[in-house]
Order: sequence, then structure tokens, then C-alpha cells
Amino acid sequence: MKKNVVKRLLAIGLSCVLGMGMLAGCGSKDSGASTPAGETGGAAATEGAAAESAADSSTTDKASGDIPTLIWWTVGGTTPSDYTDRLADINEYLVEKLGVKIDIKVAGWGDYDQKMNTIVNSGEYFDMMFTNNTNYSKFVNLGAFENITDMVQSSTPDLYSFIPEELWNGVKIGGNVYAVPTYKDSSVTQFWYFDDQYVQKYNIDLDSIKTMKDLDGPYRAIKEGEGKSFYPLQMAQGSPFNGFFNEYDGLTAGLQPMGVKIDDETRTVVCTLEQPDIMENLKLMHQWYMDGIINPDANVLTEVPKKLPFSSAQGWPSAAATWQTLNGVEKYDVFKVFGPLYSTETIQGSMNAVSVNSKYKEECLKVLDLVNSDSKFRDMLAYGVEGNTFEYVSDGVIKKLRDDWPLAAYTQGTFFNMSITEDADPEQWEQVKKQNEEAASSVCLGFALDITNIQNEVANCQAVWDKYKYDMLVGASDPETTVPKCIEELKNSGLDTIIEETQKQINEFFK
Repeated sequence: MKKNVVKRLLAIGLSCVLGMGMLAGCGSKDSGASTPAGETGGAAATEGAAAESAADSSTTDKASGDIPTLIWWTVGGTTPSDYTDRLADINEYLVEKLGVKIDIKVAGWGDYDQKMNTIVNSGEYFDMMFTNNTNYSKFVNLGAFENITDMVQSSTPDLYSFIPEELWNGVKIGGNVYAVPTYKDSSVTQFWYFDDQYVQKYNIDLDSIKTMKDLDGPYRAIKEGEGKSFYPLQMAQGSPFNGFFNEYDGLTAGLQPMGVKIDDETRTVVCTLEQPDIMENLKLMHQWYMDGIINPDANVLTEVPKKLPFSSAQGWPSAAATWQTLNGVEKYDVFKVFGPLYSTETIQGSMNAVSVNSKYKEECLKVLDLVNSDSKFRDMLAYGVEGNTFEYVSDGVIKKLRDDWPLAAYTQGTFFNMSITEDADPEQWEQVKKQNEEAASSVCLGFALDITNIQNEVANCQAVWDKYKYDMLVGASDPETTVPKCIEELKNSGLDTIIEETQKQINEFFK
């Protein structure tokens, strides 16, 4: 049976987009803040005090005839001053269609990990939450998400049939579904891109750049030419070098210090921080930081600046248009450096879960059903309100009137029913199809780690990683001294136990 799942996953040829900018990728973003060992009460409590206190401000009693408002936590940019008004406009349409409203709360790119962890562990009321491979299994094991295996089929059969079986299989934990996967391209392809003005000015040969080490020359040329206060590689806490751990399958554990090399046929679980390739790149990052190539506040900055001279993201070739718009850059020169690759992690790169404490579980699923079936509602979530934040220029094509709509489109639902921007390549879906058709597969494709027996160890190791990662992944700390300390603390917190249990599960799955 497991082998059949793998075969089906190998056959995926989804025609959709991966996402936008620095978070895009879903599978590459840093894992969230951890839950201390034994701290499970807040998430698993059912209809407790937290749910009661939330009733006043968010959910209302349907028996009274009032319209319920569903709290939906997601990730994105800074909300504009008129965000509440625009959300009210969207809710007018939603009330007409479903008889409910949504209160979409946005955690910033750099705040998402910690904020979601706090919400789950405190028992703060919510109805829906964007989740991905960095926190999905952790929150499921904390009892935060509803088991929707049966409900999604009985309450929203069209939604269930619309999303391919391979995706539903890819988000299962212990044989059950706890989130609705986003129907998009489920392979990962890594792109790097330079602002064209610097490529021309410094004669950068993009064809010669294959590895992080190959970036050293171009970075130094730009730094020398642009001056002391110019930083060729600009990063932030929640947006380190995108795709840093691409060569390792994280097995959906959400713990970057552990994984299996994507092409290791022995499927040996290792501590990634002990691997020579990872250590070499960490040393390179630190050298760049010390030499002023990386911005000195990268380890404390919560939002990445605009007009990035260089960046890294996951997507497809013509996604450059989106990256240019997001960064306010006239032209980016884009080149592929990794992938495409399938893994269970990439399938779990974007999902939306229903809270176990939600008073409106079926309504939540119906909202997600509408996202995936109604083009008008889909465009509203992705672009805002027609006439205010965007306008239609032709059928299925929009023009942005503002660049401050905060919601990240890749987190919400399929792109198949979403209009494209006027500057987008009309062939972009074909590009994505081609990537999926050409995608290689991780040796562990189809496997998802069950952390039931190692919850405390995973939580404790995540806490250790959270302590080190912000400095380590932007080069602010010296890996020669920091990495050994981090590994020692990880092992003292149970990393060896996690690796042993993971290896046991992998061996059983692929036997």
C-alpha cells in the first residue's frame, strides 16, 4: 500500500503555482517556535475558557440569528490602514454566498512562527489557521486541529473531489486528514535572481553560478562598487537564505537539523548540521556577514527591505514578474539552481486547518470550498477589492491599483480559478506543468514522520534550534563555535532519540 502511495505521488503533474517571494516555498521556511515539553493543555482543551472568551469578539450564536464570524489566521505583509474596511467589503459577498463572515488575521513573515505557537499553546480561540510543514505535525500532535477526514467528504464533497487524491494522501498523519492542502504545484524549484542593473553594471555571468560559493565573486564586485553601506545580500529573521536545506528531506518533522539527503538510496537519517555541505555554506554565510555583504541587522530584522539586489525564492521562471512587483525592482534576471523535486514536505507546503475548538467547523470547510471554486471570491482574497486594490483589464486578468494588500495568495487555495496579473506570462501554467513533469523525487517521497512517541524530544529540540537559527542562518554567528554548541544541546534534548525513531519508521515504511 505504501508503495502504491509513492507511485501515485510520483505521478503528480499539478498545474499551479508555489507561492510568492521569501516565504514561498513553503517547504523551505524556517520551522516555528517550539512547544516546551509537556505543554499541551491549551491546544487540546475543548470548549474551554479560551473559546468562551472568544465568543464575545469573534463567533456568535447562530441560534440567535446573528451572522457568525470565523477567525482565520494566516501569514503575510503589514496590513494597510483600510484593511478592516476592505475585509468588510469582502464579507458582504461572503454573507451573500455562505451566510458567514471571516476575520482574517495576518501574522507578519517574521512573526508567524512564534505567533502561531503562542496561539496554539495558550488556547486562544481561532477557527482556521494556515499551516505548513514547519508546524503541521506538531500542532496535530498537540490536539489543535480537527480531524476532518470524514467531514470534508460529507460536508464539502466538491472540495474533496477537486483536490487530487495524492494531495490528501500527502497531508495524512496517522491515516487521518487534519488540513485542506492547497492545490498548487507540489514540487519545489529553487530560483536565484539579481537586479538586472547590477548584472549589467558588473558583468555578472549568471550561467556560471551553480552553488552558493559561486555567488561570492558577484557579491564582492557589487559591494566594492556600491560602497560600505550597500548590502548585496539582505535578509531578515523570518526570511533567511531561502532553500538553504533543499538537499535534505525534512520528513515533515519541521526540524531542520534533521533529515535525509534527497538522493541517498540508503535513506539514512542524519543531523544536517554535521554534514560537510551544510557546514561549508554556514561558514560562507558568516564570512559574508563579517565582510558586510549581509546587512548587519539581519538577525533582528522582522521584515525584508524592498528593492533587493539579490534574492532566492521557489517558483517558476515567469514568477520574476511577481518578485519584481513585490520588491519594486524594474527587472530581475532569474536562473534556476535546484529542482524541481517532489517530497511529502513540499506537498505539505501550504494547508489550512480547522481548529478543534471551532464552533463552526463545517462553515470553515465551506469557506475553503468557496475559495477553490468561486473565482470572484478567490480574486478578493488574493488581490483585495475591485476598484480599490485592483481592477479587471480583461477576462481572468487584473491590474493592481495598490501594492499593499497583505495576504499571500499561495496560502489560500488553488490558483486554477484565480486571475493573473497583467504583467504575468500567459504561459506560466504551462511552465509549472513542465516543472512537475520533469520533477525528480526525494528518496523518501510518501513518508511523513509520526512524532507521537517523540513529541517531547521534538519540542525540546525545536526550542534549541529556535535559540540558534536566527543568528546562524544569516551568518551572524560563527559556525565553528556555534554549530558544535547547538549540536551538543540538540543531543542533550533528544536528537539522537528522534533520529533513531525516524530511522525505524522509514525502514518500516519502505521495507
